[in-house]
Amino acid sequence: MKRYKDLAPSLRTIMTPGPVEADPRVLRAMATPVLGQFDPEFTDIMNETMDMIRETFKTANHNAFPVDGTSRSGLEAALVSLIEPDDKVLVPIYGRFGHLLVEIAERCGAQVATMEQEWGKVFDPEQVIDRIKREKPAIVAMVHGETSTGRMQPLAEIGHACRDLDVLFVVDAVATIGGTDVRTDEWMIDAAIGGTQKCLSVPAGMAPLTFNERAEAKIRARKSIERGLRDPNAPAAAFGRVIRSNYLDLGQLQDYWSPSRLNHHTEATSMLYALREGLRIVLEEGLEERFARHKKHEEALVAGIEAMGLSLFGDPGCKLPVVTCVTIPDGISGDSVIRMLLREFSVEIASSFGPLKGQIWRIGSMGYSCSQRNVLHVLSALEAVLIRHKAAIVPGRAVQAALDIYLKGNDAYE
Repeated sequence: MKRYKDLAPSLRTIMTPGPVEADPRVLRAMATPVLGQFDPEFTDIMNETMDMIRETFKTANHNAFPVDGTSRSGLEAALVSLIEPDDKVLVPIYGRFGHLLVEIAERCGAQVATMEQEWGKVFDPEQVIDRIKREKPAIVAMVHGETSTGRMQPLAEIGHACRDLDVLFVVDAVATIGGTDVRTDEWMIDAAIGGTQKCLSVPAGMAPLTFNERAEAKIRARKSIERGLRDPNAPAAAFGRVIRSNYLDLGQLQDYWSPSRLNHHTEATSMLYALREGLRIVLEEGLEERFARHKKHEEALVAGIEAMGLSLFGDPGCKLPVVTCVTIPDGISGDSVIRMLLREFSVEIASSFGPLKGQIWRIGSMGYSCSQRNVLHVLSALEAVLIRHKAAIVPGRAVQAALDIYLKGNDAYE
Protein backbone atom coordinates (compact mmCIF):
# COMPACT_ATOMS: atom_id res chain seq x y z
CA MET A 1 0.00 0.00 0.00
CA LYS A 2 1.30 3.42 -0.93
CA ARG A 3 2.26 5.56 2.07
CA TYR A 4 1.87 9.31 2.05
CA LYS A 5 3.97 11.85 3.90
CA ASP A 6 2.56 14.25 6.45
CA LEU A 7 1.25 17.44 4.84
CA ALA A 8 3.91 20.15 4.98
CA PRO A 9 3.21 22.99 2.53
CA SER A 10 6.05 25.44 1.90
CA LEU A 11 5.98 28.87 3.49
CA ARG A 12 5.33 31.50 0.80
CA THR A 13 5.13 35.25 0.61
CA ILE A 14 1.84 35.45 -1.29
CA MET A 15 1.45 38.76 -3.10
CA THR A 16 -1.22 37.78 -5.61
CA PRO A 17 -4.72 39.30 -5.93
CA GLY A 18 -5.98 36.27 -4.01
CA PRO A 19 -5.75 33.97 -2.30
CA VAL A 20 -3.49 35.74 0.18
CA GLU A 21 -1.75 34.60 3.35
CA ALA A 22 -4.26 33.62 6.01
CA ASP A 23 -3.88 35.42 9.30
CA PRO A 24 -2.37 32.97 11.86
CA ARG A 25 -5.17 33.85 14.28
CA VAL A 26 -7.67 32.66 11.67
CA LEU A 27 -5.82 29.36 11.25
CA ARG A 28 -5.80 28.89 15.01
CA ALA A 29 -9.55 29.52 15.13
CA MET A 30 -10.06 26.79 12.53
CA ALA A 31 -8.34 24.29 14.83
CA THR A 32 -10.77 24.82 17.71
CA PRO A 33 -13.37 22.17 18.64
CA VAL A 34 -16.32 21.52 16.35
CA LEU A 35 -19.80 22.26 17.71
CA GLY A 36 -23.15 20.96 16.49
CA GLN A 37 -24.93 23.37 14.17
CA PHE A 38 -27.89 23.82 16.55
CA ASP A 39 -25.80 24.02 19.71
CA PRO A 40 -26.69 27.36 21.37
CA GLU A 41 -22.99 28.18 21.51
CA PHE A 42 -22.77 27.72 17.76
CA THR A 43 -25.92 29.72 16.97
CA ASP A 44 -24.45 32.54 19.08
CA ILE A 45 -21.38 32.40 16.82
CA MET A 46 -23.69 32.59 13.79
CA ASN A 47 -25.39 35.68 15.22
CA GLU A 48 -22.08 37.38 16.00
CA THR A 49 -20.87 36.68 12.48
CA MET A 50 -23.98 38.25 10.99
CA ASP A 51 -23.47 41.36 13.12
CA MET A 52 -19.84 41.63 11.99
CA ILE A 53 -20.81 41.21 8.32
CA ARG A 54 -23.25 44.12 8.69
CA GLU A 55 -20.57 46.30 10.23
CA THR A 56 -17.96 45.40 7.62
CA PHE A 57 -20.36 46.01 4.71
CA LYS A 58 -21.59 49.24 6.33
CA THR A 59 -25.22 48.19 6.24
CA ALA A 60 -28.25 47.95 8.49
CA ASN A 61 -29.69 45.11 6.38
CA HIS A 62 -31.31 42.32 8.35
CA ASN A 63 -30.01 39.85 5.77
CA ALA A 64 -26.26 39.47 6.19
CA PHE A 65 -24.75 35.99 6.29
CA PRO A 66 -22.23 33.81 4.45
CA VAL A 67 -22.84 31.28 1.70
CA ASP A 68 -20.77 28.12 2.13
CA GLY A 69 -18.50 28.01 -0.89
CA THR A 70 -15.91 30.23 -2.54
CA SER A 71 -16.70 33.77 -3.65
CA ARG A 72 -18.33 32.54 -6.80
CA SER A 73 -20.96 30.68 -4.77
CA GLY A 74 -22.04 34.01 -3.28
CA LEU A 75 -22.23 35.68 -6.68
CA GLU A 76 -24.21 32.77 -8.08
CA ALA A 77 -26.52 32.63 -5.04
CA ALA A 78 -27.40 36.30 -5.46
CA LEU A 79 -27.98 36.10 -9.20
CA VAL A 80 -29.80 32.75 -9.31
CA SER A 81 -32.09 33.95 -6.51
CA LEU A 82 -32.83 37.35 -8.06
CA ILE A 83 -32.89 36.67 -11.82
CA GLU A 84 -36.08 35.23 -13.26
CA PRO A 85 -36.05 33.82 -16.80
CA ASP A 86 -36.25 36.62 -19.39
CA ASP A 87 -35.38 39.33 -16.87
CA LYS A 88 -33.18 41.91 -18.54
CA VAL A 89 -29.82 42.24 -16.78
CA LEU A 90 -27.30 44.95 -17.63
CA VAL A 91 -23.64 44.09 -16.98
CA PRO A 92 -21.03 46.83 -17.52
CA ILE A 93 -17.75 45.01 -18.22
CA TYR A 94 -14.27 46.42 -17.64
CA GLY A 95 -12.36 43.19 -16.99
CA ARG A 96 -12.50 39.41 -16.59
CA PHE A 97 -15.01 39.27 -13.77
CA GLY A 98 -17.63 41.30 -15.58
CA HIS A 99 -17.66 38.47 -18.11
CA LEU A 100 -18.23 36.04 -15.23
CA LEU A 101 -21.35 37.96 -14.19
CA VAL A 102 -22.58 37.73 -17.79
CA GLU A 103 -22.07 33.96 -17.86
CA ILE A 104 -23.92 33.41 -14.59
CA ALA A 105 -26.79 35.68 -15.66
CA GLU A 106 -27.13 33.87 -18.98
CA ARG A 107 -27.27 30.51 -17.19
CA CYS A 108 -30.12 31.96 -15.12
CA GLY A 109 -32.07 32.59 -18.33
CA ALA A 110 -31.66 36.37 -18.35
CA GLN A 111 -31.69 38.61 -21.38
CA VAL A 112 -28.22 40.05 -20.86
CA ALA A 113 -27.22 43.46 -22.17
CA THR A 114 -23.56 44.45 -21.89
CA MET A 115 -21.42 47.51 -22.30
CA GLU A 116 -17.65 47.26 -22.38
CA GLN A 117 -14.81 49.53 -21.38
CA GLU A 118 -11.20 49.16 -22.44
CA TRP A 119 -9.32 47.06 -19.88
CA GLY A 120 -7.34 49.38 -17.61
CA LYS A 121 -10.13 51.95 -17.37
CA VAL A 122 -13.55 52.17 -15.70
CA PHE A 123 -16.86 53.70 -16.73
CA ASP A 124 -17.91 57.28 -16.22
CA PRO A 125 -21.01 56.68 -14.05
CA GLU A 126 -23.08 58.76 -16.47
CA GLN A 127 -22.30 56.28 -19.25
CA VAL A 128 -23.81 53.50 -17.18
CA ILE A 129 -26.78 55.58 -16.05
CA ASP A 130 -27.62 56.53 -19.64
CA ARG A 131 -27.50 52.87 -20.64
CA ILE A 132 -29.75 51.91 -17.72
CA LYS A 133 -32.32 54.46 -18.88
CA ARG A 134 -32.24 53.04 -22.42
CA GLU A 135 -32.25 49.34 -21.52
CA LYS A 136 -34.67 49.52 -18.56
CA PRO A 137 -33.21 46.35 -16.96
CA ALA A 138 -34.59 44.61 -13.91
CA ILE A 139 -31.06 44.25 -12.52
CA VAL A 140 -27.67 45.91 -12.95
CA ALA A 141 -24.78 43.63 -11.94
CA MET A 142 -21.34 45.19 -11.60
CA VAL A 143 -17.86 44.53 -10.23
CA HIS A 144 -16.54 47.01 -7.66
CA GLY A 145 -12.85 46.02 -7.72
CA GLU A 146 -11.68 44.28 -10.89
CA THR A 147 -8.57 42.29 -9.98
CA SER A 148 -7.82 41.33 -13.59
CA THR A 149 -7.04 44.97 -14.43
CA GLY A 150 -6.39 46.51 -11.02
CA ARG A 151 -9.18 49.09 -11.40
CA MET A 152 -12.02 50.16 -9.10
CA GLN A 153 -15.39 51.41 -10.36
CA PRO A 154 -17.13 54.34 -8.59
CA LEU A 155 -20.57 53.09 -7.57
CA ALA A 156 -22.44 55.79 -5.62
CA GLU A 157 -24.04 57.59 -8.57
CA ILE A 158 -24.97 54.33 -10.28
CA GLY A 159 -26.57 53.00 -7.10
CA HIS A 160 -28.65 56.15 -6.63
CA ALA A 161 -29.79 56.04 -10.26
CA CYS A 162 -30.81 52.38 -9.91
CA ARG A 163 -32.88 53.22 -6.85
CA ASP A 164 -34.57 56.14 -8.62
CA LEU A 165 -35.36 53.92 -11.61
CA ASP A 166 -36.50 50.95 -9.47
CA VAL A 167 -33.68 48.71 -10.74
CA LEU A 168 -31.95 46.21 -8.44
CA PHE A 169 -28.21 46.89 -8.06
CA VAL A 170 -26.03 43.81 -7.42
CA VAL A 171 -22.33 44.37 -6.69
CA ASP A 172 -19.36 42.02 -6.67
CA ALA A 173 -17.29 43.36 -3.74
CA VAL A 174 -15.15 40.23 -3.48
CA ALA A 175 -11.83 42.05 -3.95
CA THR A 176 -12.66 45.17 -1.98
CA ILE A 177 -14.44 44.15 1.22
CA GLY A 178 -12.10 44.61 4.17
CA GLY A 179 -9.43 46.40 2.13
CA THR A 180 -11.08 49.56 0.85
CA ASP A 181 -14.36 51.32 1.47
CA VAL A 182 -17.61 49.52 0.63
CA ARG A 183 -20.69 51.54 1.63
CA THR A 184 -23.61 49.25 0.93
CA ASP A 185 -26.41 51.44 2.27
CA GLU A 186 -24.99 54.82 1.32
CA TRP A 187 -24.37 53.69 -2.27
CA MET A 188 -27.84 52.09 -2.41
CA ILE A 189 -26.55 48.63 -3.25
CA ASP A 190 -29.35 46.07 -3.08
CA ALA A 191 -27.11 43.00 -2.85
CA ALA A 192 -23.36 42.99 -2.16
CA ILE A 193 -21.18 39.90 -2.23
CA GLY A 194 -17.74 39.53 -0.65
CA GLY A 195 -15.08 36.87 -0.42
CA THR A 196 -12.86 35.50 2.29
CA GLN A 197 -9.61 34.78 0.48
CA LYS A 198 -8.64 38.35 -0.33
CA CYS A 199 -8.65 41.31 2.07
CA LEU A 200 -10.27 39.34 4.91
CA SER A 201 -7.22 36.99 5.05
CA VAL A 202 -9.37 33.89 5.53
CA PRO A 203 -8.95 30.73 3.39
CA ALA A 204 -11.28 30.47 0.42
CA GLY A 205 -14.50 28.69 1.29
CA MET A 206 -17.15 31.24 2.28
CA ALA A 207 -18.85 34.19 0.63
CA PRO A 208 -20.26 36.78 3.05
CA LEU A 209 -23.09 38.74 1.50
CA THR A 210 -25.92 41.08 2.35
CA PHE A 211 -29.17 42.07 0.65
CA ASN A 212 -31.88 44.56 1.50
CA GLU A 213 -35.68 44.48 1.62
CA ARG A 214 -35.99 45.33 -2.10
CA ALA A 215 -34.00 42.23 -3.04
CA GLU A 216 -35.74 40.16 -0.37
CA ALA A 217 -39.17 41.05 -1.79
CA LYS A 218 -38.26 39.54 -5.14
CA ILE A 219 -36.76 36.43 -3.55
CA ARG A 220 -39.82 35.94 -1.33
CA ALA A 221 -42.20 36.37 -4.27
CA ARG A 222 -40.42 33.59 -6.13
CA LYS A 223 -40.50 31.42 -3.04
CA SER A 224 -44.27 31.92 -2.74
CA ILE A 225 -44.69 30.76 -6.33
CA GLU A 226 -42.60 27.68 -5.54
CA ARG A 227 -44.90 26.82 -2.64
CA GLY A 228 -47.92 27.37 -4.89
CA LEU A 229 -46.64 24.80 -7.37
CA ARG A 230 -47.63 22.08 -4.97
CA ASP A 231 -51.12 22.74 -6.32
CA PRO A 232 -51.57 20.33 -9.27
CA ASN A 233 -53.61 23.04 -11.02
CA ALA A 234 -50.78 25.63 -10.90
CA PRO A 235 -50.13 27.24 -14.32
CA ALA A 236 -47.21 25.78 -16.21
CA ALA A 237 -45.72 29.25 -16.77
CA ALA A 238 -45.10 29.60 -13.05
CA PHE A 239 -42.57 26.76 -13.11
CA GLY A 240 -40.11 29.04 -14.92
CA ARG A 241 -40.11 31.51 -12.06
CA VAL A 242 -38.92 29.22 -9.28
CA ILE A 243 -35.37 29.51 -7.99
CA ARG A 244 -33.55 26.73 -9.83
CA SER A 245 -30.89 26.05 -7.20
CA ASN A 246 -31.60 24.47 -3.85
CA TYR A 247 -28.16 24.92 -2.29
CA LEU A 248 -27.82 28.55 -3.44
CA ASP A 249 -31.42 29.63 -2.78
CA LEU A 250 -31.11 32.80 -0.70
CA GLY A 251 -34.69 32.41 0.48
CA GLN A 252 -33.90 29.07 2.09
CA LEU A 253 -30.51 30.30 3.32
CA GLN A 254 -32.21 33.30 4.88
CA ASP A 255 -34.52 30.98 6.81
CA TYR A 256 -31.55 28.90 7.95
CA TRP A 257 -29.81 32.00 9.32
CA SER A 258 -33.01 33.32 10.91
CA PRO A 259 -33.95 32.70 14.58
CA SER A 260 -36.13 29.78 13.41
CA ARG A 261 -32.99 27.98 12.09
CA LEU A 262 -34.92 26.05 9.43
CA ASN A 263 -32.58 23.27 8.44
CA HIS A 264 -31.13 23.68 4.95
CA HIS A 265 -27.57 22.35 5.00
CA THR A 266 -24.90 21.36 7.50
CA GLU A 267 -22.98 24.52 8.26
CA ALA A 268 -19.24 24.54 7.53
CA THR A 269 -18.30 24.85 11.18
CA SER A 270 -14.55 25.46 10.97
CA MET A 271 -14.94 27.86 8.04
CA LEU A 272 -17.48 29.84 10.04
CA TYR A 273 -14.96 30.05 12.88
CA ALA A 274 -12.44 31.34 10.35
CA LEU A 275 -14.80 33.96 8.95
CA ARG A 276 -15.81 35.14 12.40
CA GLU A 277 -12.17 35.52 13.43
CA GLY A 278 -11.25 37.27 10.18
CA LEU A 279 -14.08 39.75 10.60
CA ARG A 280 -13.22 40.24 14.27
CA ILE A 281 -9.64 41.12 13.28
CA VAL A 282 -10.88 43.58 10.64
CA LEU A 283 -13.14 45.36 13.11
CA GLU A 284 -10.54 45.28 15.88
CA GLU A 285 -8.12 47.11 13.59
CA GLY A 286 -10.88 49.54 12.58
CA LEU A 287 -12.23 49.91 9.06
CA GLU A 288 -10.77 53.35 8.38
CA GLU A 289 -7.42 52.39 9.91
CA ARG A 290 -7.39 49.24 7.81
CA PHE A 291 -8.13 51.16 4.61
CA ALA A 292 -5.32 53.61 5.47
CA ARG A 293 -2.90 50.71 6.03
CA HIS A 294 -3.68 49.28 2.60
CA LYS A 295 -3.15 52.71 1.01
CA LYS A 296 0.20 53.21 2.74
CA HIS A 297 1.61 49.87 1.59
CA GLU A 298 0.22 50.49 -1.90
CA GLU A 299 2.07 53.82 -1.97
CA ALA A 300 5.34 52.16 -0.94
CA LEU A 301 4.92 49.35 -3.47
CA VAL A 302 4.17 51.76 -6.30
CA ALA A 303 7.10 54.00 -5.35
CA GLY A 304 9.45 51.03 -5.46
CA ILE A 305 8.17 49.76 -8.80
CA GLU A 306 8.47 53.16 -10.44
CA ALA A 307 11.93 53.77 -8.95
CA MET A 308 13.02 50.48 -10.53
CA GLY A 309 12.09 51.98 -13.91
CA LEU A 310 9.04 49.81 -14.47
CA SER A 311 5.72 51.18 -15.76
CA LEU A 312 2.34 50.77 -14.09
CA PHE A 313 -0.58 49.56 -16.18
CA GLY A 314 -3.94 51.29 -16.32
CA ASP A 315 -5.56 54.61 -15.52
CA PRO A 316 -4.09 55.82 -12.19
CA GLY A 317 -7.28 57.76 -11.45
CA CYS A 318 -9.25 54.55 -10.84
CA LYS A 319 -6.53 52.28 -9.43
CA LEU A 320 -7.69 49.50 -7.11
CA PRO A 321 -5.70 50.14 -3.90
CA VAL A 322 -5.11 46.46 -3.17
CA VAL A 323 -3.84 45.36 -6.61
CA THR A 324 -0.95 46.92 -8.52
CA CYS A 325 -0.53 46.04 -12.20
CA VAL A 326 2.96 46.29 -13.72
CA THR A 327 3.69 46.32 -17.45
CA ILE A 328 6.10 43.52 -18.33
CA PRO A 329 9.19 45.03 -20.02
CA ASP A 330 9.76 44.27 -23.70
CA GLY A 331 11.70 41.09 -24.32
CA ILE A 332 11.06 39.67 -20.85
CA SER A 333 9.11 36.46 -20.27
CA GLY A 334 6.58 37.30 -17.59
CA ASP A 335 6.03 33.63 -16.76
CA SER A 336 9.76 33.02 -16.38
CA VAL A 337 10.00 35.87 -13.86
CA ILE A 338 7.02 34.50 -11.91
CA ARG A 339 8.58 31.01 -11.82
CA MET A 340 11.94 32.30 -10.60
CA LEU A 341 10.35 34.46 -7.91
CA LEU A 342 8.53 31.42 -6.55
CA ARG A 343 11.41 28.97 -6.85
CA GLU A 344 14.26 31.15 -5.56
CA PHE A 345 12.50 33.59 -3.24
CA SER A 346 9.23 31.82 -2.32
CA VAL A 347 7.41 34.94 -3.53
CA GLU A 348 4.23 34.53 -5.55
CA ILE A 349 2.80 37.20 -7.84
CA ALA A 350 0.31 36.69 -10.68
CA SER A 351 -0.07 37.16 -14.40
CA SER A 352 -3.43 38.18 -15.88
CA PHE A 353 -6.22 37.03 -18.21
CA GLY A 354 -7.47 37.51 -21.75
CA PRO A 355 -5.96 40.47 -23.61
CA LEU A 356 -3.62 41.20 -20.69
CA LYS A 357 -2.15 37.70 -20.44
CA GLY A 358 1.61 38.01 -20.85
CA GLN A 359 1.34 41.82 -20.79
CA ILE A 360 1.21 42.58 -17.07
CA TRP A 361 2.08 41.24 -13.64
CA ARG A 362 -0.46 41.70 -10.86
CA ILE A 363 0.84 42.25 -7.34
CA GLY A 364 -1.67 42.06 -4.54
CA SER A 365 -1.31 43.86 -1.21
CA MET A 366 -4.30 42.49 0.65
CA GLY A 367 -5.16 41.82 4.27
CA TYR A 368 -2.47 39.96 6.22
CA SER A 369 -0.21 39.94 3.15
CA CYS A 370 -0.32 43.74 3.12
CA SER A 371 2.73 44.51 5.27
CA GLN A 372 6.02 46.39 5.13
CA ARG A 373 7.92 43.11 5.34
CA ASN A 374 6.14 41.70 2.29
CA VAL A 375 6.37 44.87 0.22
CA LEU A 376 10.13 45.17 0.79
CA HIS A 377 10.59 41.45 0.12
CA VAL A 378 8.68 41.45 -3.16
CA LEU A 379 10.51 44.57 -4.39
CA SER A 380 13.96 43.21 -3.59
CA ALA A 381 13.13 39.80 -5.07
CA LEU A 382 11.61 41.27 -8.24
CA GLU A 383 14.65 43.49 -8.76
CA ALA A 384 17.04 40.56 -8.37
CA VAL A 385 15.08 38.36 -10.76
CA LEU A 386 14.81 41.10 -13.38
CA ILE A 387 18.56 41.66 -13.21
CA ARG A 388 19.04 37.93 -13.83
CA HIS A 389 16.71 38.27 -16.83
CA LYS A 390 18.83 41.20 -18.11
CA ALA A 391 15.93 43.64 -17.95
CA ALA A 392 16.73 47.33 -18.37
CA ILE A 393 15.91 48.48 -14.85
CA VAL A 394 17.47 50.91 -12.38
CA PRO A 395 19.07 48.70 -9.70
CA GLY A 396 19.30 49.64 -6.05
CA ARG A 397 16.44 52.14 -5.97
CA ALA A 398 13.26 50.12 -5.42
CA VAL A 399 13.65 49.26 -1.75
CA GLN A 400 15.05 52.71 -0.98
CA ALA A 401 12.03 54.39 -2.59
CA ALA A 402 9.69 52.23 -0.53
CA LEU A 403 11.68 53.02 2.62
CA ASP A 404 11.28 56.72 1.83
CA ILE A 405 7.53 56.17 2.24
CA TYR A 406 7.83 54.05 5.37
CA LEU A 407 10.36 56.34 7.12
CA LYS A 408 8.70 59.63 6.22
CA GLY A 409 8.63 61.73 9.38
CA ASN A 410 10.65 59.12 11.31
CA ASP A 411 13.95 60.56 12.56
CA ALA A 412 15.03 57.40 14.38
CA TYR A 413 17.73 56.71 11.79
CA GLU A 414 18.92 60.27 11.24
